[in-house]
Amino acid sequence: MTGRFRIRDIASQAGLSEATVDRVLHRRPGVSARAVRAVEQALTDLERQETQLRLTGRTFLIDVVMHAPQRFSDAVRGALEAELPLLRPVVIRVRFHLRESWPVDDLLDTLDTIARRGSQGVLLKAPDVPEMVAAVDRLTTTGIPVVALVTDLPTSRRAAYVGIDNRAAGATAAYLIQQWLGDRPGSVLVTVSRGFFRGEEEREMGFRAAMRSWRLSRSVVEISDTDGLDATLRDRVDDCLSNDLTINAVYSIGGGNVATLDAFAAAGRECAVYIAHDLDVDNIQLLRQGRISAVLHHDLHTDMRHACQVVMQTHRALPTTPPPAPSQIQVITPHNLPS
Repeated sequence: MTGRFRIRDIASQAGLSEATVDRVLHRRPGVSARAVRAVEQALTDLERQETQLRLTGRTFLIDVVMHAPQRFSDAVRGALEAELPLLRPVVIRVRFHLRESWPVDDLLDTLDTIARRGSQGVLLKAPDVPEMVAAVDRLTTTGIPVVALVTDLPTSRRAAYVGIDNRAAGATAAYLIQQWLGDRPGSVLVTVSRGFFRGEEEREMGFRAAMRSWRLSRSVVEISDTDGLDATLRDRVDDCLSNDLTINAVYSIGGGNVATLDAFAAAGRECAVYIAHDLDVDNIQLLRQGRISAVLHHDLHTDMRHACQVVMQTHRALPTTPPPAPSQIQVITPHNLPS
């Protein structure tokens, strides 16, 4: 044991050999800075999951791989770790692979590394591109079930999709904007983190289809390929507001809401209606301040529980049941924020 954890467990969590972990822990020469960081992160993860590790039962090691802004990855991590002690009869340990900007080739390398090292399941938020579909199929062939989170990979052999009906979410956003704007003219700014995320594409399709069905004359101005990060979004919003003086509503599909609102404030412009997704730290604060109108939210705790249950069912640790239904879409305003 090293502290509270065995070197074997630390090595498994870090994805390193026991010899490398031993060298890191005893500060011996010949280890890379990357290995040191991996061991430090593994110890942090094991400490956070320690309550779960005290339970007895069949143990599963799963990997969470997410290309997403940190604010959303943090929300997912918190929800999953809160569910871990409740997922009896098994014990689940989790390795996290979380990046805000992630070239497809690097993400594919991570999935192939997981396949080589071994895992009982992968919870994956990734772009819907042919190379990713092939990587998911390779994992499935080796007996590692993949659950698509938030954004689907429907042509792959993934075990299930867990998340909301994204087309319905987009249509809901259009409905709210139209109800609040009424006959007031103006364009709508739609911000997307990356066009290759199917979930975001479906939200935009649902939004545009709903707007067309009502035969509305509002134009839609789109910003994409920002990774949903404030730093990359601000200048793009500034340009849009300079080029279109009629923009007075926002549907934020991919995030970066602080930067978007700051751009409106700097331009001295009113944003009459602002619809966002997910109750992350930024959006909770913006709702409390009354700076955004509503957040389309779904219960991440339920999503994480369903995703882990799919993995458990695949390995016959639970009876097989039909795939989980889409998560319920909740409209959260400043007046009904969960405690």
